[in-house]
Amino acid sequence: MRAVIEPARLSGAVEAPSSKSEAHRLLICAALASGTNNVDCTTTSDDIDATISCLESLGAGVARTRLGFRVTPVPAKESRPDDQPEAALDCGESGSTLRFLLPVVAALGRTASITAHGRLPQRPLSPLYEELVGHGAALSPQGEVPLRVSGTLLPGRFSLPGNVSSQYVSGLLLAAPLMGEPVEVVVTEPVESRPYIDITVAALRRFGAKVTEGRVQTPEGSPARSFACSAPAGLVSPGTVRVGGDWSNAAFWLAAGAICGREQGVAVTGLDARSPQGDRQVLAALALLGARVLRSADGAGCVTDRLAGRTIDVSACPDLVPPLAAVAAVAEGTTAFTGAARLRLKESDRLETVSAAIRALGGRARATEDGLLVEGVPELAGGVVDAANDHRIAMMAAVLSTRCAGTVTIEGAECVSKSYPAFFEDFASLGGHVLA
Repeated sequence: MRAVIEPARLSGAVEAPSSKSEAHRLLICAALASGTNNVDCTTTSDDIDATISCLESLGAGVARTRLGFRVTPVPAKESRPDDQPEAALDCGESGSTLRFLLPVVAALGRTASITAHGRLPQRPLSPLYEELVGHGAALSPQGEVPLRVSGTLLPGRFSLPGNVSSQYVSGLLLAAPLMGEPVEVVVTEPVESRPYIDITVAALRRFGAKVTEGRVQTPEGSPARSFACSAPAGLVSPGTVRVGGDWSNAAFWLAAGAICGREQGVAVTGLDARSPQGDRQVLAALALLGARVLRSADGAGCVTDRLAGRTIDVSACPDLVPPLAAVAAVAEGTTAFTGAARLRLKESDRLETVSAAIRALGGRARATEDGLLVEGVPELAGGVVDAANDHRIAMMAAVLSTRCAGTVTIEGAECVSKSYPAFFEDFASLGGHVLA
């Protein structure tokens, strides 16, 4: 899909889509808990649908309801036939689906083949891969598609460095209640993307698991965090859980308000200021860049003020780089984003594709070893942006169109369906002009 956008200021209010991060975790917990659970989730996306498809392949029932999904659990091991066929899981391009369900499949003792698409097969699985093998799982070689899983994951202590994907920690914690005995995941400090682990812990606690955290030392004497999870009776059905609004996707509308909302601004409803989602830090980051941030009981808004470049450490919230880079592109001075090296392993090399998109529209940006430097300009020219099959690049380019003199063409704009299928409809409802 090619989206051609004519420059226009955005204003008004839009409701946040359901949080992809919360939906993955709550759906998995619901499928592993006793009894039937309702997961209230107002919207879905390609990534959420991938997790649902994989859970169904494992034997869970997931039915769409008016409010979200009704989930019946994966059959318990003792009720499964001995000759149960190999499960076929298709994770699409969802890294969360793969990294969460790989330990779950192993803990279930299932034989399965796991398929992935796009850049996902090339994205690393180490050191999670080695930890699973060291605790009883049998896996085919890394990079092989499909990835074949057999054996049974055994409880105990799992050790991971803190500077790799937090999804590895979350996957092991989600699998822990299936192992019957306490599981400890030790993560060396500093723990990057820590808020995503908090989302996992919050989900497990809603289903009755006991999760504790403490400071420990590795055998080598390095400081570390210990996450211990126990659920002797397995996960317990709470009946109904609700997925909160998505701060990660809401960040694009708040960024739009920061760069073009001079009067009414842009507001997003359906957001919880107390959410464990780390991307709610977007409000503090936008305020640091000089935007006027408005908070309400049901969301937040943003209005343009005097924008100025700053240094922002995004190690805890790397997904905020695209929307914040859009603001930095039109702020006075230079903005430096640091602690973002792992963005090179996303749907695209996001440090390169963010900077390339800004330059394609007439801005100034370049990638560094672990981050991004963006030098603001008063107005962008417009141009053609390759979304690089990355939903956040497409959304960033659409937001930047509001400060361009000419049209913006986004090649491959359909990739927004990965997390936000209704993005361009909401863009139009705020006054955006999508010509094709």
